[in-house]
Amino acid sequence: QHSLFSAFSTFGPLYSVRAHRNAAVAGPGYYAIIKFYSSGDASRAQRACNGQRLFQKSPLKVCVCTKQKGFQQQVLALNSNKCQELANHYLGFNGWSSRIVTLQNVSGFDGENEELGEARQKRSVKYLCAVEVTLPNHGVRARGVALGEAGIENSEDPLEFVTASRRVQKLAVGKALSSAFQKILLVVLENGKVAVVYNSTQEELTDSLTEEELQGLVEVSELSLKQFDLEEEEEVLSDLSFDDELPSREMPSN
Repeated sequence: QHSLFSAFSTFGPLYSVRAHRNAAVAGPGYYAIIKFYSSGDASRAQRACNGQRLFQKSPLKVCVCTKQKGFQQQVLALNSNKCQELANHYLGFNGWSSRIVTLQNVSGFDGENEELGEARQKRSVKYLCAVEVTLPNHGVRARGVALGEAGIENSEDPLEFVTASRRVQKLAVGKALSSAFQKILLVVLENGKVAVVYNSTQEELTDSLTEEELQGLVEVSELSLKQFDLEEEEEVLSDLSFDDELPSREMPSN
């Protein structure tokens, strides 16, 4: 798998590389599924590598997958880690930056039922986050807003509450960062140059709010929390620290 990644990543950034053993009826050997971010990079890799001995004695058979089972009607947004990976590759580590505009605890704002002794047995903690991504060399700014949520089985346990809060904060920040990047289009030209376009079709109501209004989002607006995606996604944001005050804090741009 490492050899495949090394060989094919020379053609462009890779989304994933997965190697599998052949089925018993197919004989000994392996097959692999390699996903590029760019279809152009995938085509160039296929033409250059098909029939070649890249790192083994026998030549490889390389073809472009034409069947995308289960994805025909579904466009999946990249998570924040993948967005940062692409931004670093095409824009450079200093070509973009992001900052948290606001990070608010909105637990209970949706009218949680705390009656008949259920009150503090199964609570949930929710954080609403707004992140701004800036591409200074292209004069582009984009905002993303997202909600993170997690249940707490025993709200009387302070350690469980703190742990859940930190995890939900990271989740909300990651999803907001991903949302902001969905409004940025990277146009990679044949000569390798990159153009940046703001995707206005992805604009949200919160994009028209001032920074002060974003920082007081819950109080100054009538936005319903239901408009935000409450489903959790796996995020690994090891480069984020929550030991300092988070609102309006500059996030590292890797």
